[in-house]
Order: sequence, then structure tokens, then C-alpha cells
Amino acid sequence: MKKIATYDDALNFIHGRTQFKKIPTLKRMQLLMQQLGDPQENLQMIHVAGTNGKGSTTAFLRSLFMAQGQEVGTFTSPFLTRFNERISLDGVPIDDDQLVKLVQKIIPVIDHLDRTLPEGGPTEFEIVTALMFMYFNQIKPDIVIVEVGIGGQFDSTNIITPIASIITTIGYDHMRLLGDTLPEIASQKGGIIKPSIPVITGKIPDDARNTILQIAADQAAPIYQYGTDYKVTKETAPKWGEQFSYSGLNLLKTTFNISLLGDYQIDNAATALTAFLLYCDKKGIKPAIQDIKTGLKRASWSGRMERVNEQPLIILDGAHNLPAIQAVIQTIETTFKQQEVYVLIAILADKQVHQMIAALAAVKNVHLVITTFTGPTQKRPGAVSEQLLKNQHSVNSIQTAANWQAGLVKITQEMSQDDILLITGSLYFISEVRPFFKD
Repeated sequence: MKKIATYDDALNFIHGRTQFKKIPTLKRMQLLMQQLGDPQENLQMIHVAGTNGKGSTTAFLRSLFMAQGQEVGTFTSPFLTRFNERISLDGVPIDDDQLVKLVQKIIPVIDHLDRTLPEGGPTEFEIVTALMFMYFNQIKPDIVIVEVGIGGQFDSTNIITPIASIITTIGYDHMRLLGDTLPEIASQKGGIIKPSIPVITGKIPDDARNTILQIAADQAAPIYQYGTDYKVTKETAPKWGEQFSYSGLNLLKTTFNISLLGDYQIDNAATALTAFLLYCDKKGIKPAIQDIKTGLKRASWSGRMERVNEQPLIILDGAHNLPAIQAVIQTIETTFKQQEVYVLIAILADKQVHQMIAALAAVKNVHLVITTFTGPTQKRPGAVSEQLLKNQHSVNSIQTAANWQAGLVKITQEMSQDDILLITGSLYFISEVRPFFKD
């Protein structure tokens, strides 16, 4: 049995586990939790799935509940600075000692499953999910917001019975695992829908939405849809962030402000607000409008349209897949259409890299500098410049840089104080760059 004495021991153990098994199943996760006494059964939870927007929606929910005086646990991925961020209480990551103690407690169970299960014991993400349930069971916060890792149906978080389920968006990502069509991907995401448990959907394409509606009907789950059961209208934005009006459930048309930039963040805020209002209605809570406004306004999410410098304006955004890049382009073409936008980008090789670069290269005020980075594992490296540049046709010339530092120097020598620098691509890349701008 592996000995865990330090924080580094704990992390090495977690990261040393296999990431995927050949056959997707929840049975191994259910068995693991049974061995641990099913701590997840004692928690009040909201489950959040979706191709993009999970993190921001979770951040809005956390801020809404905290403005209501609730204690809020969150489970998110990936992390930007330290692993501990994934398991947080009121935005404060689990401390090192607590993590070590939890790993020490779980190791005998994992060791037993390693010896007895034909396919071996739990994966890395299954273990992290279990640690999260164990931690929050000790604290018992008022609510835990649980973000799905990948997909939904066979995700290790999908052993819970939440108060509400959320599906933020559905787009093309992780196709090797989830399927090549939107209905197939929707089927995986819709796997989190539970019998009679309400589900809130964000802005979802029609063919994917039809799949979700069918799953909800099969499960007799009430569904609250963007544009039907709740509606939002973008209004004139403040200097930074967004302003929108919302109407839905028992709330008449009301104007809200958020500090996150992008039309898609309006969608995420509205989806989170709908889930929050449903929770309050179920619990007999009557939140004050001012508390709701405060909660939405205070919400922040590092590495997502995060302003890290004023002049010139420098923004970090983990647009890690094609739908996210398309959302970034929408922001450029609306908010920054009068300015020149320099984009420093690095992407994981297993994404739709060529389409992502092609989409950005077609925007007339975008100046692309492509770089690369190591990637989180040997099996998931960063895409090399040659892979990204092949057969590209761009409005402006595309430049390359050996690393982000060289790319940053190149851009700052060319741009003016009125131009914008957007550093984007993989969230792992953003986590590498962010410490340069934020202590």
C-alpha cells in the first residue's frame, strides 16, 4: 500500500492513476462510494453539464448563493494555478493538510479495488470526485455545485441525485468519447437528467435540444428552456462586463449587470439564475432582488475573459474548443470591432485545431500569433505550429512564436496602446501564462 505523508505524495498518487478505462461505466464509481459509506447521499447538490459554460455557470451560482448567506461547495475542472482549486468552499480551495488526510483515508479502499476488480481500481477523476464528496460530507455546506468532467452519462459525478440539473451548451468537443453528431453528444450530456428532477437548459442547437427534450420526457423531468421558460435581452453594456434584462419563473423583467464579458456570459448568468430561483422556490426562500443583483455582479471566473491589464487592454480567455473560439469571435466582432485585436494562441493537439485557427484567421481585425506549449500529459501535447498553419487562408498574415514569452514580445513590439491583446486557447496554456500577470 502506497504511503502518503506529504501534499506532493498525495498529488503524485492522484495524478499517477490511469485517466480512462476501455469500457465506460458507473459501476466502479458506485462501488468506490459504497466502500466509503456513500458520502454523496448526505449533500444538497446542483449538477452542471455542457460543452462550454460549466465553469462560469458554476461561478454565477456560487456567487448567487453566497449573496443569500449560504455556504457553497464547488467542484470544478481543470484548475488554473493549483490542484486544490477544484474542491473549494465559498471560493476557498481545500487546504493541503485536509487533502492529504482524505487521500490517506481513501487509499486502503483503492488498494482493495485494485486487487479485486478485473479492470483495476478507480481512475484519476473518479478518485478526485470521491475526495470531493468526502470533503463536503465532513463540512456539509448548504449547497454543492458539481461540475461534470466530460460528457455526463458515464461521468464519475453522475452517481448523484441533485436538486436540479443544468445543461449549459452542446457543441463539438471530445468527439472521440462522446460521438460525432450533436444528437449523440446531447445524449451523453442528457445522461445527467434524473427521474422527476428539474433540468435547466441554456442556448442549445435545435437538433441537440430535441434529444434533451426526449430524455427529459422519458424521465418525467420538468424542463426549463432558454428562450421559452426564461428569456434574456442584451442591453447597453457598461464599460466592462454585460447588462441584460431577465424574465422567467416568478421574476418579472428585471435588469442585471455582470462583470464577465461576452454575450455567452449573459446566457450562463441567466441559466444559473433560473436554477437558483428554482432552488429558492423549492426551499421556500424569497431572495431579495438586490441580493440577486449583488450575486450576479460579484461573480468572477479566472481565465475566462479575464482583464489582466488596462492599457493596453490584455485579456486571458481559455477558449479551448471550436464553440468557445466562435464565442470569442462574437465578442471581438461586437465589443472590439473598432480596434485591432492581437491574438496569442496555443491549443491542445486533440482539439479541432485547424478549424479553430481558420475561424480566427477569417476575422478582419484579428492578428494571429500561434505558439505551442507542453500540454498536461505526454498523451495530450500542444499542437505544433505546422499543424495549425497547414492550408490556412487568413485576412492578415499569421505569425508563429517558439513559446508564449517570445510571442508576447513580438506582439507588444507591434501593437499600440489602443489595440487589444487576447491570450487564448487551452486552459492549460492559460494556467501557464496567468502567473506572469497575476500574483
